[in-house]
Amino acid sequence: MSLHAEIELTRGTFALSAAFDVPAGSVLAILGPNGSGKSSILGCLAGLFRPDRAVITLGGRELHDLPAHDRAVGLLSQDALLFPHLSVVDNVAFSPRSKGAGRAESREIARRWLAEVDAAEFAERKPAQLSGGQAQRVAVARALAGNPDLLLLDEPLAALDVDAAPAIRGLLRRVLAADPHRATVLVTHDPLDALALADHVVVLAAGRVVERGPTREVLAAPRTAFTARIAGLNLVSGTAVADGLRTADGGLVAGILSPDAVTGEPAVAVFEPSAVSVYPAEDGHPGSPRNTIGAVVGALEPHGPVIRVRAAGEGWAAGLSADLTPAAVADLRLEPGAPVRLAIKATAVTVHPASLQA
Repeated sequence: MSLHAEIELTRGTFALSAAFDVPAGSVLAILGPNGSGKSSILGCLAGLFRPDRAVITLGGRELHDLPAHDRAVGLLSQDALLFPHLSVVDNVAFSPRSKGAGRAESREIARRWLAEVDAAEFAERKPAQLSGGQAQRVAVARALAGNPDLLLLDEPLAALDVDAAPAIRGLLRRVLAADPHRATVLVTHDPLDALALADHVVVLAAGRVVERGPTREVLAAPRTAFTARIAGLNLVSGTAVADGLRTADGGLVAGILSPDAVTGEPAVAVFEPSAVSVYPAEDGHPGSPRNTIGAVVGALEPHGPVIRVRAAGEGWAAGLSADLTPAAVADLRLEPGAPVRLAIKATAVTVHPASLQA
């Protein structure tokens, strides 16, 4: 069932105003920094919060005036929140039981969903006997056993270790793709979750939607600093000009304008950390890149097989990231405070329109 939501909520000094649609069978990811309103949206959809104004329809059925238990909504959070006194099978059976199914039928539904999430062997255990990954599998089964028309996922992988998270992510991808009728809303900080699970994404900032669109398009061409950061990309703000981007301090970032960029309008230059070369400060104009700028090393962070160099300093170089091999970091003798020059080829830089609401 398709979801349509228009939500306005005020809590103290925080004001949320967001509208979005989720087609049946699809997943919408909501991204945003802490305090941007992500959990508030889920609370309003679930009926846990009472907004100032809301229009929430699911398959044409109005939810906004219904109590939580009448909304046919399933909620899965980062904590499994299983009932400690019940067995695994009775935890999962709780949802259909609460909807009026008999004990035997509810247990049959529960066992079917436990098998679906590869947790049938844990049926008679108590939650205290489960690992974090096992408990989250059971929580997925419980959320789906009630056959919800709308599934809400609130950071479902955040509490799992690096070994358990990929398996649960794959499980969610499989069960979500299996139902062409259910709408799903996912709140996450992890771009991998969004890429693996979501068809579309909405980015919130200070209670407002600042970016939206197909997940891969938004993360490949971010319009806000937050989205660029979670996507692992560099972003420089300014104004689009014919040969790239003019920054607020008058600097030029040479690049290629996207088809929707308009000269003279606010824009952002986006490029990958792997596109940034780092040279000793005394190398005045290394190589052929049109973009070269002085900076200092702000931090060195392990990032998988590479070292991510965070730049500090004046101008548009501040905050940029460069990915180098450990050998290159050693050869350049990089350490916090070391002066360097950064270089980026213009062909590696794409200039996009900036979010008008950012």
